[in-house]
Amino acid sequence: MATVRYLVKDVDSAISFYSALGFELADRPGPPFAVMKKADLTLWVSGPGASASRTLPDGSEPRPGGWNRFVIEVSDIEAAMRELLSKGAHFRSEPIAGPGGRQVLCEDPSGNPIELFEAKK
Repeated sequence: MATVRYLVKDVDSAISFYSALGFELADRPGPPFAVMKKADLTLWVSGPGASASRTLPDGSEPRPGGWNRFVIEVSDIEAAMRELLSKGAHFRSEPIAGPGGRQVLCEDPSGNPIELFEAKK
């Protein structure tokens, strides 16, 4: 099992967004933190005030975004995009075709990227 932590701006928005990707809320010990699960992946969403969001001793501030991401395999990339658009998702591009299938980068409500991947049939 793998665990990924994403910093988010709003935990409630993250729960709604990741639920549309098939994640289930597993635990909500406090307002700035939630645990979501999908198969063997556990996702920790940490909002403002969570320990992972605190300013580091050197003054740097953890924040959402970047290019590292996890991949969610979908059977129909257009259907997945429509569902996420209804949740306010932003896509960094249109789907891109590659040798193994098609992919698109979606941003959660805090700007963290998730790759949707549809394998070549």
